[in-house]
Amino acid sequence: MERVVVLTVAESKRLIAKGVANLDLVKKALNKGMIAIARGTTNGYVAEEISGRKIDKTSYVLGVVLPEKNERPHYLRSGNMRDIVLRNGQPVALNVIDAVKEMSSGDVFIKGGNTLNYDNRVVGTLMGSPTGGTIGATLPTVRDKKINLVIPIGLEKSVHTDIYAISQRLSQGVTYGESQLRLMVITGIVVTEIEALEILAGVNVIQISSGGVGKAEGAVRLLLDGDSHQIEKALEIINEVQGEPPFIPS
Repeated sequence: MERVVVLTVAESKRLIAKGVANLDLVKKALNKGMIAIARGTTNGYVAEEISGRKIDKTSYVLGVVLPEKNERPHYLRSGNMRDIVLRNGQPVALNVIDAVKEMSSGDVFIKGGNTLNYDNRVVGTLMGSPTGGTIGATLPTVRDKKINLVIPIGLEKSVHTDIYAISQRLSQGVTYGESQLRLMVITGIVVTEIEALEILAGVNVIQISSGGVGKAEGAVRLLLDGDSHQIEKALEIINEVQGEPPFIPS
């Protein structure tokens, strides 16, 4: 049985967040362990789904991509909100960098990305900080301790260039504004719309097109395949997320 659905960028973020919250390793760490959620637009949705409460997502951001000729919305308040870190499901007063230092194998660090090579499950995260920012400060520890690195990222961020090649090119020195732009390559448990629907409903998913207009810019069109029960469940979930307002209201 097959169905075709369209998801806007915001709808995809909400769906991906639901998928992340329902990962077995996330549920296990929520019950007994630590979860640290780095700031990011998609991770704001993830924080809401894991914690079960609404947050001011416009405050839970670091760098964001905006049209170059538009003014930055005044309500994007980067850094105004404390990092969300949970120990045994309860908030603790740690930033994500310090939280990772206290983590052990089986704990979960959630970090988004900016560019995705889906076939290879490789993600790149842009860095403006010369010290590597959050990912530069945490990735060695995440690897050494075998912490679960979960990477929520929408298919809208797909590229067809070798991400390692992009990283190498930027390492030679490319400026953007007042910063030198770099890209760190990361791998882990990638959760896109495809994995989210597999986790939540057991359906097989193929992306068949992208783009749109009328607030569907960046949208993805997906082909769902499964038995009648799986398709019914998937459509119920999609119906819940469709209508999700844009991250930045127009």
